[in-house]
Amino acid sequence: MLGTYYYHQIIRKTIISFGNLFNQIYIQHKDGDDDVYSEMRVPLTYGPTQKFLARLEQQADLNKPVAITLPRMSFEMTTIQYDTTRKTGITQTFKALEGNNLKKVFLPVPYNIGFELSILCKLNDDALQIIEQILPNFQPGFTISVDLVDSIGEKRDIPVVLDNISLQDDYEGDFSTRRALIYTLSFTAKTYLFGPVSESTEGLIRKVQVDVHAGTDRNVSKREMRYTVTPDPIDADPDDDFGFSETFEYFGDSKSYSPTQQIDL
Repeated sequence: MLGTYYYHQIIRKTIISFGNLFNQIYIQHKDGDDDVYSEMRVPLTYGPTQKFLARLEQQADLNKPVAITLPRMSFEMTTIQYDTTRKTGITQTFKALEGNNLKKVFLPVPYNIGFELSILCKLNDDALQIIEQILPNFQPGFTISVDLVDSIGEKRDIPVVLDNISLQDDYEGDFSTRRALIYTLSFTAKTYLFGPVSESTEGLIRKVQVDVHAGTDRNVSKREMRYTVTPDPIDADPDDDFGFSETFEYFGDSKSYSPTQQIDL
């Protein structure tokens, strides 16, 4: 099994979907008459917070307008951990249809992906505007839909849970030193990882048969009836408009008969 190449881009899709939650956040600045004189969308970048702090500290032009650099947000994936609470059978499979080809894949493996969203601001009011646009949506989770496996059309709802919020006021030195307020929000995305998708060798189900026995012990009880259902026509595909042929076979001491009833759906 190992060594078979496949890549569903599930972790990449989860990262992108997480980032899309926060890419439309705005802040406003108002004057004494409560009129808006400035509005901006908060930039969002994938990367560690330390990278942006280092850039702030190494900025030579301290008179540069702060709005060009701050506020901004950054996020990064921090952990990947197996979730035992959502474990399912490891040998179970399910099938999906791609065109006329039947695909088979094992049930997905539940994994939790940890994220950190950092909010960097110079003014505390800017940070509070951003925070208040995020927190009410997480109670404590927010569900996003992600196309996990395109080849079989597998789409699942991924809960994103807010775990923790911390605040850091990064201000040291004299008045020429820039101040950076940092809010760090920790999230957990409960996603699923799929294995390779293979062609199913079992084919479509063309016949269903049920035997009815007279007692509870199948080994000693006599079979009384057999119930059989087949598609009509027998070579119908899943996308075709077809009915079913239903057959009852009754078994007695000396004879049996098989009345057939046609059922159209």
